[in-house]
Amino acid sequence: MRLGRIASPDGVAFVAIEGDRTAVAREIAEHPFGTPTFTGRQWPLADVRLLAPILATKVVCVGKNYAAHVAEMAADARTKTVPDDPVIFMKPNTAIVGPNAQIVLPADANPVHYEGELAAVIGRPCKDVSAARAAENILGYTIANDVTARDQQRKDGQWTRAKGYDTFCPVGPWIATDLDPADLEIRTKVNGELRQHSRTSMMVHDIGAIVEWISSVMTLLPGDLILTGTPEGVGPIEDGDVVSVTIEGIGTLTNPVVRKAKS
Repeated sequence: MRLGRIASPDGVAFVAIEGDRTAVAREIAEHPFGTPTFTGRQWPLADVRLLAPILATKVVCVGKNYAAHVAEMAADARTKTVPDDPVIFMKPNTAIVGPNAQIVLPADANPVHYEGELAAVIGRPCKDVSAARAAENILGYTIANDVTARDQQRKDGQWTRAKGYDTFCPVGPWIATDLDPADLEIRTKVNGELRQHSRTSMMVHDIGAIVEWISSVMTLLPGDLILTGTPEGVGPIEDGDVVSVTIEGIGTLTNPVVRKAKS
């Protein structure tokens, strides 16, 4: 099943998206967790606007989870070491935007990088989950772009400001619930040019290990997003660019880029 969130002439709703060329969005009553029930209302997908597919209370991200990306970002030999445990950080939920929404670059940030990633969506409250039982607590998977002001990340020595701007967490276009995340192709293009090309099987820490690690620290709630790290090939985006992240079995998340004018 594909679960999404839309803006229609009747308001905002969670939906199940069915079909391909003539896809329709069937309205879900209340929320998409558990076994969804439907109101009976539906719209052609072409007649509604896709929003970020979930309202997360928090966005937990994993850094340095692809060895080749660790290597490309290393300042020297000492920083090329792949971490034994997942490295986690957080983005505010105010950074989330949906497909086709603008990524707004701060006027004083340069360069700002794209980072295409697989994101897991938590399906029920959980704490201290074992890796073996992680899948039981996941609603499904979607696509995310962990946009990063790279100069501010280096200057600050930590990642909150650089990754926390409004619009710096595009998510979508929907959540795929029947998906094995172990070995999915992931591609990022900027203006149609391929920049990232890898597979989720190249992760240092897999989904189970990530959920176990994060849930040992904090309680995860329905709708929480876990960004699982980006492969090699990150690079800058500029005013006027269009960045698209495609993950096998899910679809494509596309966002235009604009730069905020200096005040």
